[in-house]
Amino acid sequence: MARISYLAPDEIDDLEVREWLEESIERGRPGPENQSIRAHQPDVMRAFTVTRKLLFNKKTNAGVIETELKELTRYYIARSLNCEY
Repeated sequence: MARISYLAPDEIDDLEVREWLEESIERGRPGPENQSIRAHQPDVMRAFTVTRKLLFNKKTNAGVIETELKELTRYYIARSLNCEY
């Protein structure tokens, strides 16, 4: 099993990536643990974070996906993982 370390914000040189990780830690989403792993590869974190912000922009209630489709997607993923929550 691979062991990938969690990066702390002060270990990240890329200021944008550091800001995204700090935001994730402050808000609790997206998962700070996952973001700290993504931070090992700034391009991966950038692709994930920019896409997520585009799809789930709640400040303007915008985004390119309708709320109903987002909920159906969450439901599908939860059911496919046998998540009872």
